[in-house]
Amino acid sequence: MSFLDLPQNYSFYAIPAAWFMAFLPGIYSKSLSGKNYDIATPRKLAENVEKDQSLTKATKAKILRAEAAAANGAETLPMFVASIIAANYAGVPVETINKLAGVYLGTRALYNITYVFLQENPSFAPLRSLVWNASLVSWMTLFIKAGNRL
Repeated sequence: MSFLDLPQNYSFYAIPAAWFMAFLPGIYSKSLSGKNYDIATPRKLAENVEKDQSLTKATKAKILRAEAAAANGAETLPMFVASIIAANYAGVPVETINKLAGVYLGTRALYNITYVFLQENPSFAPLRSLVWNASLVSWMTLFIKAGNRL
């Protein structure tokens, strides 16, 4: 028996995990930004960070990348959620749904790490795009498999 019982449907648990993964870079950016984050005007964070002379250029860039990673996670989350629902509704095998949900979660974690921490080196930019595309393929595959079963 494997550590993870793939015949058990874990796919709906992947949804809050994906939400948390999308939310995490935003928490990180706000912790780095210090006084620049104002809960009354949260959308002014980027503007406030740019104006703050006490932050280094590298810190400013990391804050803005973390915010961008959080936004990207929030933008892709609805498609992932819809693909999980569609795959379950269509009767895609549970093992397949679990594996593709795991791929999405893994690639989103790698995306966050690559975007927030590795982009100071421009040679890692293609890696970020590759990881993002792998996450896209995971939920697109779920939609295709669902469509094939209906």
